[in-house]
Amino acid sequence: MATIRLVQGDITSESADAIVNAANSSLLGGGGVDGAIHRRGGPAILAECRRLRETDYPAGLPTGQAVASTAGDLNARWVIHTVGPVWSQSEDRSALLASCYRESLRVAGELGASTVVFPAISTGVYGWPMDDGARIAIETVRSFAHVVEEVRFVLFDAHGYRAFETALS
Repeated sequence: MATIRLVQGDITSESADAIVNAANSSLLGGGGVDGAIHRRGGPAILAECRRLRETDYPAGLPTGQAVASTAGDLNARWVIHTVGPVWSQSEDRSALLASCYRESLRVAGELGASTVVFPAISTGVYGWPMDDGARIAIETVRSFAHVVEEVRFVLFDAHGYRAFETALS
């Protein structure tokens, strides 16, 4: 079973084998965590994501899936891009959110990563309620983290940290 740790801070400052990016389906950068990872990681990430779009994902990366690229200038070996679902009050998309964590861990295991850093996927601009997002993240990682030694959740603010702390306890 992997050690699960919580950190409040900037995910792009973390050191790990793999940093998970809350990407959009284009894989070409965006706002929030996605934009920060692309900016800090530099042009190598974007170049590799463009190749992935041309070859394996011409229509974009589907929601709930994950794929790895170089980490560029980040203090990591890989960035694992995953596309979280947009929260919906009328449709339960919890399985898609859980799939983001599960698929990211699967990719990390295939790469041989021992440390993986996650953001709170879908809880920003995609509108997922932080408490529920934290619950789904912790439950899924606890079930599938046997492929890595350490999972670190890096939460941007105190609200996110508290939600994940509650879900972890």
